[in-house]
Amino acid sequence: MSAARALHVLHTESSCGWGGQEIRILSESTGMIARGHRVALACVPGAPIERAAAAAGLEVLPLPIGRKRLPGLRALRRLFARRRFDVVVTHSSTDAWLVALACMGRRDAPPVVRIRHVSAPVAASAPNRWLYGRSVRHVVTTGERLRRELIETLGCPAQHVTSVPTGIDAGRFAPGDRNGARAALGLPRDALLVGIVATLRSWKGHRFLIDALARLPDPRVRLVIVGDGPMSEALREQAAQTAPAGRCVFAGQQEDVLPWLHAFDVFALPSYANEGVPQALIQAMLCALPCVTTAVGAIPEIAIDARTALVVPPRDATALAAAIARLAGDPALRTTLGQAARAHCLAGYTRDAMLDRMEHLLLSVARPAADAP
Repeated sequence: MSAARALHVLHTESSCGWGGQEIRILSESTGMIARGHRVALACVPGAPIERAAAAAGLEVLPLPIGRKRLPGLRALRRLFARRRFDVVVTHSSTDAWLVALACMGRRDAPPVVRIRHVSAPVAASAPNRWLYGRSVRHVVTTGERLRRELIETLGCPAQHVTSVPTGIDAGRFAPGDRNGARAALGLPRDALLVGIVATLRSWKGHRFLIDALARLPDPRVRLVIVGDGPMSEALREQAAQTAPAGRCVFAGQQEDVLPWLHAFDVFALPSYANEGVPQALIQAMLCALPCVTTAVGAIPEIAIDARTALVVPPRDATALAAAIARLAGDPALRTTLGQAARAHCLAGYTRDAMLDRMEHLLLSVARPAADAP
C-alpha cells in the first residue's frame, strides 16, 4: 500500500453506455486496489460497466440508479445506512443527484467527490450551484478548461475544484512495430492509414472525417474507424455513398486498441463537443502518432497546434482534409509531431500521475480515521 491509510471508496455510475468515462472509473479503481484500498462500484444492473467491473475485481453493487427516481434514492439511502464508506465518488448527472439527495440530512453521510468528465455546459442555476457546492466535499474535472468553466459559471471557489486528467499506462502505450501490426490485422502495408478510435457518437466527428477522406485524391490514404456506437449505421451508409471504394474500413469494437494504434500513420479525433482530455488521444500521442484534432473541451491542454498536433476548426472537413494531406506528404513532420506528443504526455498524463493525484485528494477529503469502520 502506497498510502498511510487504506480507504474504502464507493464509485457510483448511472450511465448504461461504454466509453472513456467508464474506462477511467475502472482504471482508477483497479489502480487504487493495487495500492491497498478497497473499492466498490454502484451501477445500473446489466450496464456494460457492471460486467467489466466484476471481471476487474471490484465489488459490484447493482442498484436502480439509471434514472432520477425514488427507487434509486431509496436504494442509496439503505446502502448508506448499512455500509460506511470513507468517500463516495460520483460520475454522471443522475447518480450525482441521487447521491447528493441520499446524503442530505444524514449526520453520518460520507464525504462526496463529484467528477466532471465532459465539457457540456452546466447551467448557472441555484440547484447546480448546490450540487457542485454544498452537496460535495470536492469537485474533480478531467481538464483545466472544465475546471475554469465551473469556477466561472457556478461560482465554485478555486480551491474547491481540481483538474485531474485521465492518465494512461505509458509503459504499455508506446511506439510499436507498424508492419507487424498491419500484418497481424490484415491491413495493407503500403497504405497511409489514418485512424480514429472512439465510440461512434455524433460529437466525435466521424462524419467530417469521412467527408475529409472524400476530399483526398491520393489513393494511398485510407481511413480506419475503430469502435462501435449509436452512429454506426449512419456512418456506414455515409461511407458507402461518399467514400472512395475500399478506402474506409470499419473495424468495430476492439478489446485491445493498441495493435490498431501501432498500425496507423496518423491519428484523427475531430470532436466538436463534450470532451475533457480524451483517453484515445493520449493513447495515440503516447504511441508517438502525429495527430489531427480540434480545440474542443480540454483537448488544447495536450494538442498544441504545430507543436504536439495539428489543430483544425471543428465541423470543417476541408480543413481536416488539408491537415491530413499535409501529414501524408511530410514524413519528417509526422515524426517530429509524434515524438513531441509522446514527450508532452509523459510529463503529466500517465496513469501513475493520475493515481497519485486522486489518492492524495481522496485521502484529504475522506472521513477521519477514527470515524471509519
